[in-house]
Amino acid sequence: MKPEKHNKPDISNIISTMNYGETGKQMYRLIEELYPLCRSITGNGVRDTLRILKNHIPLTVHEIPSGSQVFDWTVPKEWNIRDAYIKNSKGKKIVDFKNSNLHVLNYSIPIQASMSFSELKSHLFTLPDYPDWIPYRTSYYQESWGFCMSHKQLKSLKEGTYEVFIDSSLQNGHLTYGEYLIPGERPEEVLISCHVCHPSLCNDNLSGISVVTFLAKLLASVAPRYTYRFLFIPGTIGSITWLALNEAVVPRIKHGLVAACLGDSGKFTYKKSRIGNTEIDRAVLCALRDFKDDFEVLDFVPYGYDERQYCSPGFNLPIGCLMRTPYARYPEYHTSADNLDFVRPLYLSDSFSRCLSVLNILENNKTYLNTNPNCEPQLGRRGLYESVGGRNNRVEQMALLWVLNLSDGHYTLLDIAEKSGIEFPTIQRASRRLLNSDLLKDHPEKNSRI
Repeated sequence: MKPEKHNKPDISNIISTMNYGETGKQMYRLIEELYPLCRSITGNGVRDTLRILKNHIPLTVHEIPSGSQVFDWTVPKEWNIRDAYIKNSKGKKIVDFKNSNLHVLNYSIPIQASMSFSELKSHLFTLPDYPDWIPYRTSYYQESWGFCMSHKQLKSLKEGTYEVFIDSSLQNGHLTYGEYLIPGERPEEVLISCHVCHPSLCNDNLSGISVVTFLAKLLASVAPRYTYRFLFIPGTIGSITWLALNEAVVPRIKHGLVAACLGDSGKFTYKKSRIGNTEIDRAVLCALRDFKDDFEVLDFVPYGYDERQYCSPGFNLPIGCLMRTPYARYPEYHTSADNLDFVRPLYLSDSFSRCLSVLNILENNKTYLNTNPNCEPQLGRRGLYESVGGRNNRVEQMALLWVLNLSDGHYTLLDIAEKSGIEFPTIQRASRRLLNSDLLKDHPEKNSRI
């Protein structure tokens, strides 16, 4: 089914008129709303998260039963938690899940017991190098229980009897994920994925959830060339489950991004797809280069976020991972310090604008034919050559010449931007001016095979 195109602008027009400052504030407010929820790879925290996202985009929520076989994995039992604490011998709560959902080892089995400090200590997790922070720890696939606390607090504990209480459940249920499909002019898809399994951690990965939600909201307001599929999934088991259930969809995926760690102040980092030189790899690098800021490019390694599942050898999809500071490279990673003070609206809006620039390149990376290939056409009489000089004018004029020269049916606009060193939006504007002057025409065969 083709999307309704009436009154829908082109993505390029949206980019040029966006109020990025206000969008950054809205994304931050979404993070504030999601922050208190205790998420995991299954359970009500994920459902509540997706329910909030449905206020922004019409997600379809999928429930996959525990025990379902998904390739070499099995969908685990569903985990939910209501309360947890540790009380000292005086009955005072020294650790309280209600103060921070990071206090409980994620996926802890239920327990109610009294024990000595020496017995309890083996179930406590801290960060000696950062004594004021609470670590985030999990035990998804091995039944256990535990508490996380600051190392400073651990050092203050004395010998004695402690009451341990975790009111949780681990039983057959479902793995839950959200999906939103935006039809484009063509069936070929761009897949954008983020993980929704982390509790109160803002950069990893409420920032990814927020940026992806607002990307989806914006894409729904334009008339895209590609079809866009947005996935909000628990890490690792979520992407494995989606791939196992959607093998028929996979051949339609032509480009993709995993979005994570997009709210901190660090420089941008792009991890390439396993293939390494796909159009999405080139589009991201072109977009980052155009912003004139420092950035880092990483080759693919089979460790990280869900790109490692999408890029597994059986699928080998053209999907990379876009981040600011990568996982584990900032001390706040997987700690209570990854909080609402660590991410800022400014950095969220900056990440959002980079993502939009990448999508704009994908949407407008077309191949054209020069209709006047025998020598250079006279641009002045067509109003395309400015009579007044200047650096900006010169760049625009050079873009016209580059597009004309390389529009022989063999080069896309991304090829031309890379070869000329000129920003993609400038090359794009030049192509539109030349199209309007009948000096370019569409290459229907190439542009129909995206």
